[in-house]
Amino acid sequence: MEEVRLQKIISEAGLMSRRAAEAEIAAGNVRVNGVVASLGDKAAPARDEITIKGKRIKPAPARRTYIMLNKPSGYVSTLSDDKGRKDITELIKDVGVRVYPVGRLDMFSEGLLILTDDGELTNLLTHPRNGVEKKYLVRLAGRVSPEAIEALGQPMELDGEKLRRAGVRFLSASDDSTLLEMTLREGKNRQIRRMCESLGLRVVKLIRVAEGELRLGELPSGKWRRLTDEEVAKLYREAVKRNGAAK
Repeated sequence: MEEVRLQKIISEAGLMSRRAAEAEIAAGNVRVNGVVASLGDKAAPARDEITIKGKRIKPAPARRTYIMLNKPSGYVSTLSDDKGRKDITELIKDVGVRVYPVGRLDMFSEGLLILTDDGELTNLLTHPRNGVEKKYLVRLAGRVSPEAIEALGQPMELDGEKLRRAGVRFLSASDDSTLLEMTLREGKNRQIRRMCESLGLRVVKLIRVAEGELRLGELPSGKWRRLTDEEVAKLYREAVKRNGAAK
């Protein structure tokens, strides 16, 4: 019976990313047949009992689930919230299996959010070195000057951390607002909002419209749909391609 590294088994069970699994193993929270595991250990999920903090993990399902949610503003993109705020579980109750968000959108941001029980894809899409592109429509208050728009697309440092250059494209403007398309290859906490705030700009609306080749399209706000096999394959290809380029 083939043995597999523990972090891969845990990730493919849809519980967490490989990095998070490695942290749990390093912390001594993972046991195989009652014995505390170490990084590098392997197991056969069909034969061995693997537990995390005493809870046995279930083998990966034969068929993975991949969905796209158009997250509305006002929902946190987690499966629970200790502050009592609305979370996305209210929107995906009818999926039929437990799926987990791939990355996050802040509470007041909207748009494309991938959810899956495929830990391997989650790891590939969220690992910083892979840099899968995410596109956003950003509406800013007032008519923003060309100089400020240009500054958004320059190398930037926030709170002592250097950010990758963002792609910025002007779309339209009126006296009331300016609409931009922004492209990121990393996902720092509230990154676009913080970038804009550093230049004295106020975000009125922020919508993620694409991740890799996956497009939000006409999916209504608050609704979800299953990804096609072709869309999942494209996400894998994009993440693997970025991973190879980053090595």
